[in-house]
Amino acid sequence: MNARVPANVLDATAALTHATRAWDEDIVRQLTDYIAIPAKSPSFDPDWAQHGYLDTVLRNAAAWVEAQKVPGLKLEIVRLEGRTPVLFFEVAASGTQTAQTVLMYGHLDKQPEFNGWRSGLGPWTPKYEDGKLYGRGGADDGYAVYASIAAVQALKAQNAPHPRIVGLIETCEESGSHDLLPYVDALRPRLGDVALVVCLDSGAGNYDQLWLTTSLRGMASGVLKVEILTEGVHSGDASGLVPSSFRIMRQVLDRLEDSATGRLLPASFHCEVPAERLAQAQATAAILGEEIYKRFPWAHYDCGGAVQTALPTTTDPVQALLNRTWLPTLSVTGAEGFPELRNAGNVLRPYTAFKLSLRLPPLVEAGAAVQELKALLEDNAPYQARVTFQGEGGATGWNAPATAPWFENALNAASQAHFGAPCGYIGQGGTIPLMNMLSAGFPSAQMMVCGVLGPKSNAHGPNEFLHVPYAKKLTAAVAQVIAAFPAA
Repeated sequence: MNARVPANVLDATAALTHATRAWDEDIVRQLTDYIAIPAKSPSFDPDWAQHGYLDTVLRNAAAWVEAQKVPGLKLEIVRLEGRTPVLFFEVAASGTQTAQTVLMYGHLDKQPEFNGWRSGLGPWTPKYEDGKLYGRGGADDGYAVYASIAAVQALKAQNAPHPRIVGLIETCEESGSHDLLPYVDALRPRLGDVALVVCLDSGAGNYDQLWLTTSLRGMASGVLKVEILTEGVHSGDASGLVPSSFRIMRQVLDRLEDSATGRLLPASFHCEVPAERLAQAQATAAILGEEIYKRFPWAHYDCGGAVQTALPTTTDPVQALLNRTWLPTLSVTGAEGFPELRNAGNVLRPYTAFKLSLRLPPLVEAGAAVQELKALLEDNAPYQARVTFQGEGGATGWNAPATAPWFENALNAASQAHFGAPCGYIGQGGTIPLMNMLSAGFPSAQMMVCGVLGPKSNAHGPNEFLHVPYAKKLTAAVAQVIAAFPAA
């Protein structure tokens, strides 16, 4: 048996070697099988229970975890009536007297297919190419449970002392985690005194260093529908007299957004950016520069022999970071009431419906925002049209607690050891409802929110990929941070 290493010490080279072997020999294959299963989140598959895909990926992950035979690990699939299941595991503390717990989090449900995948790729067609594993869900974030266990195995391989570790893997995250809080409440006695959360469901500014997510935007979503007629009519007969439902939709949205700038008009949807986050954005902008906005797949076209490329809202790196992390933004993500172009005759349509996704700053309370949004859009409809906003829920964002000295040192040491660069700090524009729940439940816990969604990984869209070389280093870095957890 290997000799026990001193507390807070982990051989970084050995940890990376162990993680690399786990990924090369097993995890990539497991994720290849996982990607092939259309385990869409309940919002996108109302018949998820009958289809059984979520159960399949959860059982597969559970079987894999059990097959690793991690010393001291216990595992259970937990089911509450009428809710998506979760995977819960716990690993007893080793060589430390601390009563505190590390919580590792991930999810196995997926976003829907979307279109635009390049030839040879598809959401349920896994392909490993040039170190990238393509397909839906591998990076967001089916890898999390596998990487979490591989990190624990790296600790065990060196007999490194570590605190008690628990894992919570859900299957409802892409639907807003509405099933998660009941599980957190049910499992709270078994979660223990959580002092560190490792959440592997976030992004990376580049693939050259470890990145810690410092904030997450919230979200309010729903369907806005404008009805002016009971059925379509000849546009030549009615236009000019019957107002277009699309024009009414534009007028209603003008209450919410300045279409010329994209700025949301209600003052309550904005908040002040904390000084610490502004300083971090300035430091991150110095690291990433133009890559902050150039990493997106901008449309381009030939214009008289010169290539024109679409432009971002700003080319200032600091403002670009703040725009996508601390400013509210409206996106229209779906539409109804429109025929396909090939079937679009000269008909004035009876209604227009848009699916709205409103990203909220981390410090704006989502429930109040949803109520204000409904009143703003519905009241005093133009032409007395029937305007309805059917909310589909909201999630308040998250701002990380102050970083403890031990945690900051551990992050930098792990990043230097595995990437040769210090840890970067970055806000993310997405939403992870669990983080706000955990911060409320465990206000003193440190939050290691990180992930593999770096440049061009394109979660939720076409050609989503998992950057395997980065994932290997992240796995080893997680092990090193856990090894640095202070003993009592």
